[in-house]
Amino acid sequence: MDIQENQLKKSFKITFIIPSVLIGKRAAERVSGCTYTIYPVPNIYELTVVTVIEKNGFEVDYVDSVLNNWKEKDFVDFIKKDQSNIYSIWAVNLSKENDLVAHSIIRKLKPTIPIIFMGPAPTFFIDEFLPDESTYIVRGEPEYTTLELIQGFSRNLDVSNIKGISFKKDGKVINSPSREPISNLDSLPFPARHLINKNKYHNPKLKNSPYTPVVTSRNCPHQCIYCVPSSLTFAREIEFKRDHGRKPPVRLRSAENVIEELKILKEQGYKSISFQDDLFIQSKERTKKICSALKELDFVWGCQSRADKLDEEIVKTMADSGCKYVDIGVESFDQKILDYVKKGTTVETNVKAIKLLKKYGIAAKINVLFGTSPLETKETIDNTYKMIRELDADQVMFNIVSPFPGTEFYNIVRDNDWFIDGDYKSVDVQKRAITSFPNLSKEEMEKAVFIGNLKFYLSPKFIIRNITKFQTYGDFYTSLKGLYRKLLP
Repeated sequence: MDIQENQLKKSFKITFIIPSVLIGKRAAERVSGCTYTIYPVPNIYELTVVTVIEKNGFEVDYVDSVLNNWKEKDFVDFIKKDQSNIYSIWAVNLSKENDLVAHSIIRKLKPTIPIIFMGPAPTFFIDEFLPDESTYIVRGEPEYTTLELIQGFSRNLDVSNIKGISFKKDGKVINSPSREPISNLDSLPFPARHLINKNKYHNPKLKNSPYTPVVTSRNCPHQCIYCVPSSLTFAREIEFKRDHGRKPPVRLRSAENVIEELKILKEQGYKSISFQDDLFIQSKERTKKICSALKELDFVWGCQSRADKLDEEIVKTMADSGCKYVDIGVESFDQKILDYVKKGTTVETNVKAIKLLKKYGIAAKINVLFGTSPLETKETIDNTYKMIRELDADQVMFNIVSPFPGTEFYNIVRDNDWFIDGDYKSVDVQKRAITSFPNLSKEEMEKAVFIGNLKFYLSPKFIIRNITKFQTYGDFYTSLKGLYRKLLP
């Protein structure tokens, strides 16, 4: 029986696929989930699901059509020739329309094959992602739900009682009970990096290649009303809020488990790491242990953090262990706006953190969000420009807030009728606004981002400081491409 079971699994193939760009001009970035791709990032969340399936004996494939630069014809040709039993697509809000087109292409070519959607977009937009009765949604955390679903398909069993799925039966959408969040992240295997070509991924913020993202936790304990966390965290959050009305508990991998993964990455030839946690520094002692290993293994790395987690002790420890950048969600230099969005930080704290990073030679990458509040005005925007100039930030990402469905800010904007077209729609948050406030119009927010990029990236100080940092033509080209996309109308 075991031999038959193993043979059955090995003859049952699941392909996890990132579809080509089928509509529009740019691919959605599926790890952060709230921007369009500038440089490719392997979907570390999806690759963890792949490992779970592979370790249970099934044949798997991981296909990144965007990285392969496939056009629609290439995507169609692949589906025609491929012999998979199931396709799985990780969908985020910005990829929603594109992924539904991909679904229709697959369905036209293979009318009854099961297609699985997972990620924040299908977790929220359940009805829209279920056009037929051979399509299934894995809501929230996907690892074990996906495994049970595939096990059921491979044995031709009834899957309707699996927790955390949605599907259609007799034309009606069925939502099974939610699955509780995974309590022990150390129980999960490491992502299936052996299925990707590590030499195709380069993070311009980390000059040493090959690089890989690493995730050591899930969720952030803070309550920012606009926050669109990483795509897995967002799916987890949407699902948990639906049942409990609050964010799910934060889960941390142990330092020992993280260090075990770092040692494997070193053996595999990786040289740099970006920690994709929504908040990397959640425990100072845990962070110190991880930093010690990063130093010993000679990695260069970067992470995301809140300003109030960056005291002198931890910043010095990070600098000594090879940290090259920290992304800080400053959002605004106006205290009333920070209070409105429940940021839980102060302008003074943000300024102090940026100065500390610069003191220890860590690049301060500041994230600014225009339009997070009806309190935003041309005066608060001008003050943000002024503070950025005075602080001499290393890099700034200017965005316009997009009230994503599933956030508290979405409800506020909808209830106050601040959406331009009545509701959310997918746009490039580095260029386009979908809201208008009493004190600030859509056009003024879009102009604010454009002017911010001009002031910062075309300033003589920024150009002189960065022109000497390019190690290769590829570095220079990536930076130019990023600037072009920021400034292109």
